[in-house]
This record gives sequence, structure tokens and C-alpha cells, in this order.
Amino acid sequence: MLVTGAAGFVGSYLIELLLAGGADVVGWQRPGTSPTTAAPARWMTVELLDAAQVSRAVADLRPGAVYHLAGSAHVADSWLHPRETFEGNVLATHHLLQALRRASLAPRVLVSGSATVYAPAATPLTEASALRPASPYATSKLAQEIIAAQAWREHGIPVLLARSFNHVGPRQTPAYVAPSIARQIALIERGALPPVLKMGNLDPERDVMDVRDTVRAYRAMMDAAEPGVPYNVCAGRPTRIGDLVDLFRARATRPVAVEQDPARLRPNDHPRLVGSHDRLTRTTGWEPVVPLEQTVDDLLGWWRTQSAG
Repeated sequence: MLVTGAAGFVGSYLIELLLAGGADVVGWQRPGTSPTTAAPARWMTVELLDAAQVSRAVADLRPGAVYHLAGSAHVADSWLHPRETFEGNVLATHHLLQALRRASLAPRVLVSGSATVYAPAATPLTEASALRPASPYATSKLAQEIIAAQAWREHGIPVLLARSFNHVGPRQTPAYVAPSIARQIALIERGALPPVLKMGNLDPERDVMDVRDTVRAYRAMMDAAEPGVPYNVCAGRPTRIGDLVDLFRARATRPVAVEQDPARLRPNDHPRLVGSHDRLTRTTGWEPVVPLEQTVDDLLGWWRTQSAG
């Protein structure tokens, strides 16, 4: 069983989940990265942008199942680095699928896509909702999904399409909103920062889910999802960013104010991005189980242990 992007945030939790279930797991990491988990997977360094290297690695490994998590994952950074975003999400996926085809392999391949492909909507988004990617990142994720679906239709590789909403937890980089809040509060509690949270827009509503529920959904999809059909991976509940801030502030050991930082504002920000996981639940039986309050507690607790901040 192969996990690409295994050294990353979500990859580390998926590796641990699969190993706990007794799977034989090979984790691919990009050159220059190191795992964020001590889990005893078989680790390989593979550059997914090198088509020849990917073909050799796939032919040698001949995986029976693939979780493709590797790629560029940050919306704001995609405006600064659009080429790298498309390479990481589209070209890398193309190389992986081409390598499987050339090796005459057709394992189930889960591709971790994004809910940012959707147009904003006042009601929970379903897989039939209108698509309107509004950033280089979102556009790259839609392109990734299109070439993955093509691999199923034209080459018989059973690709499973996950449209993941926001997922958070310990180990996540503070480039994202929830770990940024937790990190700032941990530093404020140590006296390393003034008691003021620097935030962007507090009004958007997001579907925020614990990463442990996300990887459980991926495993459930691998077992039962229909190839070529998109599935929302989400909690199915709206959380206003300002309310998420308040959950963290309520757990701080000292009073914390909030101040808007223009540098944290995105050039294009959906006002509401909340999904429905009905299709995923009907197909696999999966449901989210980790309360948001537990996620906040665990995330803040983790940042309090990070000595470097």
C-alpha cells in the first residue's frame, strides 16, 4: 500500500491509521523533507515531478492500493507561486497515473482533492453543486480531478475522488488559520508575543473537521467508494472563523485580544464553504466523530509543547 505525501500533515495521520490496522505501508516523501511521524512505515524518497523516477519506483513497488496525498496545499501561496501549484497538483498526479498505466497496474487510487472547486453557496454543498474555482490552487485541484477521472474512463484505473473541506489538527503548519491561532496563543502564554491575536477575515464560515476523521474517511473510501465519482469529505457543519477564534481564546491562560492583520487577508475568500457528506456516509457508513472542541484542545495542547514556537 502506497501513500504519497506521507511526510506531510495528513499523510502522517494516514500512515499511523493504516499501520494500526495491520497494513504494509510504503510512504513516499519528497527530497529534502522528513516525516512528521515516527511510525515505522517503509520510507522512500521520490520526486513526483520526475516522470522517469516515478515510473521506476512504481514498477519496482507495484502497489496494490495508492493514497495520493502529495501536492501543493496552500490557497494563499498559490497566488504567489501558480506554476509550482499546478506542477505539484496536476503534473505530479499525471506522472503517478501514467506510471501505473505503463506498469500495467490498476490499483485503487485515492486522490485527495479540495472543496475549493465549488462556487459559494448559502446551503450545504453537495457533489452536484456548481463548480467555480477562484484561486490558482482551486483551479489546479479541479484540473487534478479531471485527469484522475480520465484515467478511470480511458485506462481503467479505479480512481477515487475526495473533495476535502478544511481539516485541522496537531502537526499542521501555522500557515493555516487554526494552527496559527493555537501557535499565537501558546506564544502569548509564554510571554513571547503581546496578548493580541493577529487575524485575517473573521466572517467566513468554514466546514472544519479533525484530521483524524479525514483519514478515516479516506480509508473508508478506499474500501467502498465508487471510482470516478466525487465524494465530499467534511463535517457537515458551519463554523465562523470568529467563533473558532473564540473557542481558542476561551482556553487561553491569559486574556487575548484580536486585531485584524491586512497581510492575512486573502485576495479572494469564499464567504461560506460548508459541505454535505451524505453521499460518503451512504456509500461507506463513515461519519465524523471528533468534536470540534476536542480538536481545539488537542491543537492548542500540541503547540504548548513546541519549544521553538
